[in-house]
Formats: sequence, structure tokens, C-alpha cells
Amino acid sequence: MDSGNTAWVLVSAALVLFMTPGLAFFYAGMVRSKNVLGMLMQNFFSMGLISVLWAAVGFSLAFGDGGGFIGNFDFAFLRDIGTGDLALPGYVDDFALTIPAIVFVAYQMMFAVITPALITGATADRLRFSAYAVFIGLWLVMVYSPVAHWVFSPTGWLFERGALDFAGGTVVHINAGIAALVLVLVVGKRKGWPREAMPPHSLPLTLLGTGILWFGWIGFNAGSSLGANSLAGQALLNTHLAAAAGLLGWLFVEKLKDGHPTTLGAASGAVAGLVAITPCAGFVGGMAPIVIGFLAGSLCFLAIQLKFRFGYDDSLDVVGVHLVGGIVGSLLLGFFADTEVNSLGFDGILLGGGAGLLLDQLVAVAATVVYSGAVSFILAKLIDGAIGLRVSPDDEAAGLDTTQHAETAYNLGDFGSMGRIGS
Repeated sequence: MDSGNTAWVLVSAALVLFMTPGLAFFYAGMVRSKNVLGMLMQNFFSMGLISVLWAAVGFSLAFGDGGGFIGNFDFAFLRDIGTGDLALPGYVDDFALTIPAIVFVAYQMMFAVITPALITGATADRLRFSAYAVFIGLWLVMVYSPVAHWVFSPTGWLFERGALDFAGGTVVHINAGIAALVLVLVVGKRKGWPREAMPPHSLPLTLLGTGILWFGWIGFNAGSSLGANSLAGQALLNTHLAAAAGLLGWLFVEKLKDGHPTTLGAASGAVAGLVAITPCAGFVGGMAPIVIGFLAGSLCFLAIQLKFRFGYDDSLDVVGVHLVGGIVGSLLLGFFADTEVNSLGFDGILLGGGAGLLLDQLVAVAATVVYSGAVSFILAKLIDGAIGLRVSPDDEAAGLDTTQHAETAYNLGDFGSMGRIGS
């Protein structure tokens, strides 16, 4: 055990946890004011339910030794996790942990928390809270944990095949992105979309959320080195540069297409860059993160236009940013991966490694899309049939804040136009 590495991963776990409130603000600013608390609640609820389920069964299914496709229940309810000399399955030799297993459990928990929270942006304004609660609970057990085992656990089949995912391009972003698309198709469009304008009610909240996400993503990516070392420094630098380039790439294309660079575009572009660098953060160096971020910002801007062409109402562009951004980053890793940065990886095409890594990345992307998409669809249909996914038309018109939570975000009714009571 290394005390410096342990301290860094503990700090990183806190940073990743902070990302979920950041995501809540990022999304909340983009919805209409009558749905602000509904959006905040869905994200904060994930911090409660998913944490408990992770401790009970999620971690064991993701990192237990049950074979290549799923773990087992050896660590259910945190059994033996507090044992100081516990060696997790597969974490031996070059992959041996230098942090206590209990710290690793806590760090991975924060990834599990934010992943289903990402889905909430796609179904904004119309998803029944009770249905959301049931969906993410089942999804954590049946989708997130198995995919995390495939990719993150050294005993997982995609890990053993050679697919690379430093911090969650497939496990987090593609996984949540395809589930979001499926859920949107099942729950249907918002009332009035796309005829009615549904502008963000508070872009300052969205930019605040973006800043928190950008800050927390350092723990997300650099923390995935699981050590306070040069690889963490490389991942930190790559993360920041990709976010900066993603912001510029989005604004560049937005200016060409629409004539104005927008603050919402800046926020979305930064997040697109962060998403794309996530699988690559500890495997690339030099100018690669700038190229990856810029391409992600540009391509994700173009991808969000697809919802108008194909008619799926992805309210806050989860599909366009997280699904597409995750795919872009995962596949570009097949070109830019560099063993000079990380000897435990493989060289990409541009570093003389041939097409083998790119093929493995394609397999990982396809497997995640097919499995997560299929199981998410089944869960969505079953829940819709049992309790209904969508609020009633009247509740949708009134807003989720009052109908789902009996609260309002802004109590301004007693104030006149000058902000004085009774004016």
C-alpha cells in the first residue's frame, strides 16, 4: 500500500462525487423553470440509491471473479472488503493495486453514481419520478455492473481482449448514451416538441454546472491512474486540453452554421471534449488530446442535429454528446494510443501499432451499444407496462416540480416587476 496513492484516490473520489451535483446544475439550467427541481432531484437521487446498491451488490458484480462476463457475489454487502490485505481478482503483477480495496470500492462507486444520472437529460420534462427510480436501480445491476466488469475488471472479456478504456468511454458514456436513446424512444416526445420553443431557463446555472464538471473530471480521469504519479499528471493535462479544444471545436462549427458562438455551445463543447478524452486520458500524449477534443466538439455539434432529422426528442443532447462523444473518443484511441505514455496499453495506428487496437475498440463499442441498448429497452418496456414511464399530459403541462415533488424552485409570486412585495 502507498499512502500517497491512497490520498490521491481519496481526493479523486470526492471530485467525482462532486460531478453529480455539477451535472444536476448543468442539466437544470437547460430545462424550463417548472422542471428545475425535477431535474435536480433525479440527479441527487442517484447519489442515494446507486450508492446503496453499489455497496450491496453492484461492486461485487462488477469486480468479483465470476468469469469474463459478470462478477459474482463474493463481495456482496462489502463482505471482506475491509480486510487490509485483500487482493481483488485480476489485480496482480502489473495491475496490482497500491491502494486499499475499500478505497477502490469508494472510488468506483462514484462512477456508478454519475452514469445513470447522465440519462436524465434525455428524458427531461416528462419522466415519472417513480419510474426513473425503478429504472436506474435495475439498470445499475443489469447493465452498468456487467459492462464495468467487461471493461474495467482485469478478468473481463473486453479487458482480456485488449480493448482500452482508461476512465469510462464505454462503461460510462456510451453505456448511458445508448440507454438514453432507448428510453427516449420508449417514453416519446415532449408535448409540443419540436414546434414549440423550449429555451433554457438559466444559462448561468448551466455554465456553473459545466465548471463543476470540468473541475471534477480531473478526479474522473487523472484519478483513474490509481496513483499520484506522472501518468496522473498526463491524464490531468490531457483532460484539460481536450475540454478546451472541444469548446473551441463546437464554437467554430456553431459559428459557421448558425452565425453566433453561444454560451450554451461553449458549455456543451467543453463537455464533449471531456467525454471523448475519458477513454484516452491515460493512453495518449503530445497534441493528441487537442485533436481528439476539437474533433469531438465539432462532431458532437453536428450529431445533435440528427434528433431533428430522425424525430427523437433527446431533450438536453445526451445522445449527441455522450453517446457520440464516447464513440469518437473510444475509436480515436485506436489511432493515437502511445505506449510511451502508458506501457500497459498498446500503440495505435499513428504510432505504428497497426489496426489491432482499433478493431478491439470497435468490438468494445459495438458490444456496449448492443447489450446496453437491448437490456435498457426491455427494462423500459416492462416498467412502462407496469407503472408507466411518462407523467400525464396535465402533469407535464404543470411541470415536474409541483406534480412529482410538491415544490417549486422559484417562489416569486409575491413580488412585482421591481422586486418589491405588492408593487
